[in-house]
Order: sequence, then structure tokens, then C-alpha cells
Amino acid sequence: MDEQRYLYVSDDEIHEVRRYQFGEKNYTLVAGGHEQSDGLNQLNFPTYLFADRDHSVYVSDWNNHRVTKWVEVAKEGIVVSGGQGQGSALTQLSHPSGLFVDTLVVGGNGRGEEANQFNYLRGLSFDRQGNLYVVDYWNHRVQRFSME
Repeated sequence: MDEQRYLYVSDDEIHEVRRYQFGEKNYTLVAGGHEQSDGLNQLNFPTYLFADRDHSVYVSDWNNHRVTKWVEVAKEGIVVSGGQGQGSALTQLSHPSGLFVDTLVVGGNGRGEEANQFNYLRGLSFDRQGNLYVVDYWNHRVQRFSME
């Protein structure tokens, strides 16, 4: 939920993102809603979301291997990461499943078992002190990073 009490919901069955005003039943279509595919007005299994203060919504588009940005009232998304097929190159993603919009703070060192390397990320979260926790699924661990 954002500061204006909007709740954003990703529906991976009908491939769209909706915004609800707190206490209301009606919603606004924010992203997708045009069948499952790879067009800029379409999503294919949207998973994680991030909404900024301008109501732009960033969508982790799982099966399209990309992250798209949808500005308020946009008819199409803008690819901000990935979108060049599945892979590990700098222009590629592989089933993105976590999303936070800021700057690269950890990773970027390829797949592996060492500190600051990951093998199939499954989620991330921050604690009240600002530490970042990253679920590293295939390495069977959670890594903690201080953001100071």
C-alpha cells in the first residue's frame, strides 16, 4: 500500500495489475489486461510490484523475462530491465521474481556460492535498521547486507 492508501495487486492468472483505493471495491487497471503475451501492453505472469510516489508501477514480468514501468494512465509499459530473452547477460533476466527500484547494491558478480553472489533469487526484504535480506534459493541461504 502506498502513501495515498492505494493497494496494488498483481493477478498472474489474467495477467494484469490493478490498483484499489483503500475501502473501495472498484479498481483501476494499471498494467496488462490484454491477454497473456509479450507486447508492451501485455504481461505474462506478473509477479512482484513496486509503486513509486508518482504512481508509476514497476512490474516483474516473469515469463517475459523483463521488468516494465507503467506510468499512471499508460496504455503500454516501458521495458526498464531485461526484455532481451532469458539469460544472464546484462540485458537479460531469467524469470525475475523480486523487485525493488533504486540502484544495484548487491550482486552483479555472476552466479555462484561466494558472498555477494546468488543462485536463483526468490525474494528480498528490509528490516527496520535498513539491512537488506536476500533469499538465495539454490544456495539454501538468506544473505544479509548492511546498507550503510
